[in-house]
Amino acid sequence: MSFFTDLAHQYIDGEWKAGSGSWDIIDFNPYNGEKLASITVATADEVDQAYRAAERAQKAWGATNPYARRTVFERALRIVEDREEEISEAIVAELGGTRLKAAFEIHLTKEFLREAVHVALQPEGRILPSPDGTKENRLYRVPVGVVGVISPFNFPLLLSLKTVAPALALGNAVVLKPHQNTPVMGGSFLAKLFEEAGLPAGVLNVVITDIAEIGDAFIEHPVPSVISFTGSDRVGRHVGTVCASHFKRSILELGGNSALVVLDDADIDYAVDAAVFSRFVHQGQVCMAANRILVDRSLEAEFTEKFVAKVASLNVGDPADPATHIGPLINSSQADAVTKTVDQAVAAGAKALLHGSTEGSLVAPTVLTDLPADSPLLHQEIFGPVALLVPFEGEEDAVRIANDTPYGLSGAVHTADIERGVRFARRVNSGMFHVNDGTVHDEPIVPFGGEKHSGVGRLNGESTVEAFTTQTWISVQHGRSRFPF
Repeated sequence: MSFFTDLAHQYIDGEWKAGSGSWDIIDFNPYNGEKLASITVATADEVDQAYRAAERAQKAWGATNPYARRTVFERALRIVEDREEEISEAIVAELGGTRLKAAFEIHLTKEFLREAVHVALQPEGRILPSPDGTKENRLYRVPVGVVGVISPFNFPLLLSLKTVAPALALGNAVVLKPHQNTPVMGGSFLAKLFEEAGLPAGVLNVVITDIAEIGDAFIEHPVPSVISFTGSDRVGRHVGTVCASHFKRSILELGGNSALVVLDDADIDYAVDAAVFSRFVHQGQVCMAANRILVDRSLEAEFTEKFVAKVASLNVGDPADPATHIGPLINSSQADAVTKTVDQAVAAGAKALLHGSTEGSLVAPTVLTDLPADSPLLHQEIFGPVALLVPFEGEEDAVRIANDTPYGLSGAVHTADIERGVRFARRVNSGMFHVNDGTVHDEPIVPFGGEKHSGVGRLNGESTVEAFTTQTWISVQHGRSRFPF
């Protein structure tokens, strides 16, 4: 596809160029194996070039009037609106997203571009009082300078843009490294989008590469002040450690093991719909997905029957077909890993109410129940279409199970009593929790992030301003200070 081959380049200092590494990243369609593009990887030297270009360009960009900066994001929004069908086709092709998933991702992408227009004007200075009556304390909020962004494969356009756009809007320059499985929609497409929108050369740079080529060069580099990483907690732990050792701030948006809890007074049919979507949207490759469906024992039989029936009705196949609910996982290795995880759980005593087959990257849904209390599956993230049904005995038991995980990203509770739901939500150690809804949500002005192994820091709205700006204290002595010597 020319869309992908046209964007199969590095983007450094406003120039499209080939990487100079010794091997290529091959961009495949995960459903049919079609080769979309071949991209020669960037080397550590090219990472350095990108950061140095960003450092040079940031000075003028940061000094640009924020009213002028925001026009770039207004133009970018219009471009996305004009090219929605082309973008949708690319999401389907590169990451195996269904038509529904593509529409969901594009909708949120537009919302975050709209928010970037407003973020440009959000930083505010303050004047603080001083014990010295003749002194004035001025507090300025300024860009951090250069931000390094590492984005994932599951929502590559959205999760790159929701960090890149506000960081740019606040006056920073950015170097973006997309996931090697989605180098175009997570990387070079954004470079093209902002190039067409009039962003000055060097303010955004995209390097398509892999740690096998550059090691820790992207996060160790002396130029960026902040590294924003979205991905697994295993890699996030390493990123955070390296950043701390180099006195960099890190924003870590990591994995989850969310629980969707169905209390004894819940609307069962509605809870089933919420649970099926929360677990199986984008094949379960979502950090906020409801890995664990917790159901009060009094509702277990009815809920289980309806849940399994609805899951069994989901269409598995070509993501380009509008009738498809479950498309491919990102690659066959991920499909094999999910399949192995299910087989091990069944061998250890779990009961498969549905046991989906695997063909290439396509994995049909699985529903497991009767997992042993010590099953590792209850405590880990499953990045695939596998649901765990877990009964509980009363609300206290539900809170205990919901919290029995190293993660704390998202969750949901269903109940006829809204305030009961709020009280329940406040007892779960999670960054986000939803009453009478699904677990998968993201909104531009609401703080997004997790507790425990699910990450460090927050994004969106005011949290983004905190993440990508810093404060400078400048005092002005209008009188004369007295010094002791």
